[in-house]
Amino acid sequence: MIKEAIVLAGGLGTRLREAVPDLPKCMAPVAGQPFLSYVINTLRMQGIRHFIFSLGYKSDAIIDYLKTDYPHLDYSVVIEDEPLGTGGAIRLALSHAQTSHVLVANGDTLFRVQLKDMEAVHAKHGAECTLALKPMQNFDRYGVVETDANGRVLSFKEKQYYASGKINGGIYLIDRARFLQRSFPEKFSFEKDYLEKYCDEGKFYASGQDAYFIDIGIPEDYARAQQELKQSKLDLTKVDKTWTLFLDRDGVINEEKKGDYVLNWKEFIFHKGVLDTFRKLSDRFGKVIVVSNQRGVGRGRMTEAELQSIHLEMRREVEIAGGRIDKIYYCTETEDNCFFRKPNPGMAVQAAKDFPDIDFSKAIMVGNKPGDMKFGRAAGMYTVFVKTTNPEQVFPHPDIDLSVDSLYDLAIQL
Repeated sequence: MIKEAIVLAGGLGTRLREAVPDLPKCMAPVAGQPFLSYVINTLRMQGIRHFIFSLGYKSDAIIDYLKTDYPHLDYSVVIEDEPLGTGGAIRLALSHAQTSHVLVANGDTLFRVQLKDMEAVHAKHGAECTLALKPMQNFDRYGVVETDANGRVLSFKEKQYYASGKINGGIYLIDRARFLQRSFPEKFSFEKDYLEKYCDEGKFYASGQDAYFIDIGIPEDYARAQQELKQSKLDLTKVDKTWTLFLDRDGVINEEKKGDYVLNWKEFIFHKGVLDTFRKLSDRFGKVIVVSNQRGVGRGRMTEAELQSIHLEMRREVEIAGGRIDKIYYCTETEDNCFFRKPNPGMAVQAAKDFPDIDFSKAIMVGNKPGDMKFGRAAGMYTVFVKTTNPEQVFPHPDIDLSVDSLYDLAIQL
């Protein structure tokens, strides 16, 4: 499983200078947040756990953003002292990688590929580099990649007008050791000096993916992204059995124990009206899933068996009341940058594997902490903030679609 990605985020954005005069291209605001956030969240939902950001122009702006908005992200940064070209930037970042096969993505392009499909092609052929190709029509901005019936890359064609073809989408899966063994000049182009030059060796393969693609380096696409990536409003009247409800536990389902953990079933107290609420929610949603950080186990305050005993009793009471919980995910790790600890989206990724029919555009995350809201946003869900323990939370807020007093109040609105 590919768990590490390089994000090339050193672009100047010459064609966006008028719209974004003082920011790196990947930091251009799109629908209220830097474009880079869409790239990060998309890759995390494909299972990427560690990021290497390759920076150049105005790198401080990106570093400050990551520290402020992604403090729990597991990442490192490499900075070009002078422009190295796409190839030089990738080589520098790969020298800091931790794994054998690394994904490479552009910070100014969003291509929502299925990484598992790329991995399958890469592994099947023992490829040195696997490219994600996007079918397009009537274009003149990208070169065309030709492949044989097995997906082996045969050639690259120069940029010109094409009525149709498969373009290089700027997403690559690279065998780190084999790439670093090659000899290149200090500054070089990944596309021209690597892909074009060595494609006849038969070591490059392609994964064609007709997924969402947008390149904000093109002004008209930048304008289009403002609408296409905008979060739509939550309309509770549309919720039906095709929707999934994600619930935090402490502070939402049961009373939170201030300054401590709920260590046993005797200390577990349902919030008023919650059991009746579960019956209503179970009738409305196709799936009801609990996602909970439980660092008390990692800190030795309780055992995992004791935690599971609490969950067993909780589910039993919910079922007696006529409701259901389809699955409970929890993270016992103590480190904030653990991929499975909220606000990181690991538990959502696991849920999608266990329930492949989950559509995160038809999912709601309910929580009582800002981290719950960021978890929901990272997975592409709608978010509902419950004010049980944080009534002072500001609303409206970009991470919150709806604010309610309790889970019971959400059920009433439904």
